[in-house]
Amino acid sequence: MMTEEIQKDDVTAPFELKAFKTALLIGAYRATADKQSCEDNLSELERLCDTYGLQAMAKVPCPIKKLDAGTYLGSGKLDELLAMAKEKSAEVIIFDDEITPHQQRNLEKFFQRPVIDRTELIIEVFAQRAQTREARLQIELAKVRYQFPRLKRMWTHLSRQSSGGGGAFVKGEGEKQIEIDRRLLRRRVDRLKKELEDVAQQRITQRSLRQRRGVPTFAIVGYTNAGKSTLLKALTQADVLVEDKLFATLDTTTRKFELPNHQDILLIDTVGFIRKIPHTLVAAFKSTLEEAVHTDILLHLIDASHPMAESQAEDTMLVLKELGAAEHPMITVLNKVDQCENPAILAKLRLKYKKTVPISALHGTGFEELMEMMMKEISLLRKIIKARIPQSHYALVSELMREGKVVTCEYDENDILIEAEIPSHLEHKVQPFLLG
Repeated sequence: MMTEEIQKDDVTAPFELKAFKTALLIGAYRATADKQSCEDNLSELERLCDTYGLQAMAKVPCPIKKLDAGTYLGSGKLDELLAMAKEKSAEVIIFDDEITPHQQRNLEKFFQRPVIDRTELIIEVFAQRAQTREARLQIELAKVRYQFPRLKRMWTHLSRQSSGGGGAFVKGEGEKQIEIDRRLLRRRVDRLKKELEDVAQQRITQRSLRQRRGVPTFAIVGYTNAGKSTLLKALTQADVLVEDKLFATLDTTTRKFELPNHQDILLIDTVGFIRKIPHTLVAAFKSTLEEAVHTDILLHLIDASHPMAESQAEDTMLVLKELGAAEHPMITVLNKVDQCENPAILAKLRLKYKKTVPISALHGTGFEELMEMMMKEISLLRKIIKARIPQSHYALVSELMREGKVVTCEYDENDILIEAEIPSHLEHKVQPFLLG
């Protein structure tokens, strides 16, 4: 049955995912021990579908010995899945793992339905939920990069047409269209990169202003739906969207907050991470995610009530490592502890990560301990110095007074003797004048 179907010429034409309402979700695993992980991934894929507006009619974990280069799964399993898709009235097929453009074309011929993978679904979810110009530009760039190797899939239905007679070969309309689209996509990539560079420059300027003001910054990072926006809203009363959906936040939000010791800080809410995050999205969102790299301290939020809390935390750490932020000062915040039914998970997380604090962002519990830890981390960013600074460099003294905490300040002829607690970014400026 499968061979006959794949030989058909009427390949699915370009489609809009938003036109469909129902989906069949397919995962694959090799060893029996991997089945549970496959089922968990499919459950997360179902939540992605729900976020987008697709109803998952069934989730199917498929045992495999080896991947089929042409169709990902073997013919027998595909026949079963086709029967299920028809029975469940599934309009689109979604694979949890990334499939190649070649496999995608063959599978669409076989199923006679659109076939996508987790990567394409995540990109569509992002496209649907992006609000700012920067997020929309980043999504468009990710979509273009994803579409580029899949152009043949879009135009195969024209590729056998020729426009010449007498047996002479002339390129088919599909091949002409692919070449045109490739040129257009390359131009779009160049244009989008340029626009994103302009936006990124604005972000760098804003970041420089924050650093000059000497206000400590905390980036709230973590797996999607861990409660980052809820925490920001609870601490700062910020008017931010809080939804029980994946990727409710795609745009960074920065809010000012005053700690109990009257220290002003900036809290930055960042986009959530996810398992198997598409590399096109990591690349596209790099400037946004770099907010995590260029902050003083990270608040790594973990949903302690989630059965996959440990692996979600590991996935977040992998992305932070890719961004070069894994060694940043970090407080691990175990959120939703009021909903955690397995105390062993909390114990394991506290053993695995240093400087952990349990909270409930929704109910505001644990905030006192969290803020104590935040104040302690800020103090570690500062250093007490003693310096003799000439009065001709009084601008530096003013900066130390403005951004640091002066312990003593005396005048000795044409010099100023100062002892102060200063932020680390000022150390290089005061270095030539240090005493002892």
